[in-house]
Amino acid sequence: MSKIEKAQAEYEKFTEEFESIIISTVNEQGIPNASYTPFVIDDTKNIYIYVSGLSTHTKNIYDHPHVSILFIEDEGKTKQIFARRRLTFDCNATLLERETEQWNQIVEQFQERFGEIIEMLRSLPDFRIFQLTPTEGRFVIGFGAAYHISGDNLNQLTLITE
Repeated sequence: MSKIEKAQAEYEKFTEEFESIIISTVNEQGIPNASYTPFVIDDTKNIYIYVSGLSTHTKNIYDHPHVSILFIEDEGKTKQIFARRRLTFDCNATLLERETEQWNQIVEQFQERFGEIIEMLRSLPDFRIFQLTPTEGRFVIGFGAAYHISGDNLNQLTLITE
């Protein structure tokens, strides 16, 4: 198996290691905010987050729907702290309307993944579901092993050489 084939296989399974993502947003003044949120992901790599309307990152998404997300290897599992495996996506956020067919399908996925807490969250009117659609990304698995991911084909890695 070639280096790119190994990287591709690792990329295809990488997000399965996580139940939450780190999310970066900016407010009206352009001040960044880093946070985290549990997520579900679909087959086309759209990421869905179920967040409180009272949270800073939700308010920021309404103001600026461009979001950066990060999946990063646990420090305790990494071989080299300077080269932790990580996947970032730049995304466009879209609010899903409550009680639509798509909203209900995504809530069911959250229920399957996270259990009864979702029943309680579902009853809270301030909770929102956003679809985060990746426009591009980067997958890093070590020194000299960084790959670009194009929004045109989120399933294909391209080695970054410069």
